[in-house]
Amino acid sequence: MPNNKLSLPSSRCDFTDHDVRSGLKQKRRLGAFVNTLIFFYRKKANIIGYTFVDDEFLLDMNQTHLHHDTYTDIITFDLSDQKSEVILGDIYISIDRVKENALSLKLKYQNELLRVILHGALHISGFGDKTKKENEEMRKLEDEWMRKYQEFT
Repeated sequence: MPNNKLSLPSSRCDFTDHDVRSGLKQKRRLGAFVNTLIFFYRKKANIIGYTFVDDEFLLDMNQTHLHHDTYTDIITFDLSDQKSEVILGDIYISIDRVKENALSLKLKYQNELLRVILHGALHISGFGDKTKKENEEMRKLEDEWMRKYQEFT
């Protein structure tokens, strides 16, 4: 991954607070980094939208779209057409879950928020987390990309 290349010209990553305050810092830099991460694996430009919501909003989405009746910190939708030259994705993150997870894991909120953001980018990049093996690989990749982002900033 090139060190000085922050973004791909035809890629975009947007962060939106929906009735919550995410407190996300360095949105432009992080968005460029997310685009670079996805391009690293998928070799295509991408348009990604992150929306920060509360627990109830994400629970409703989880019930409606995935038929799961549980709270979650993130839901990722890959909206890409297989033949498209551009990866499209919508990612929803519960700020309530991120805050609670950060507290229970004794982590800084911003670090946990970054981990969840990268988790969504890795899902868009094709990585799953349903099996034990997939989950272990996902955690390893999250740690790797978090280190890269820390070096990047």
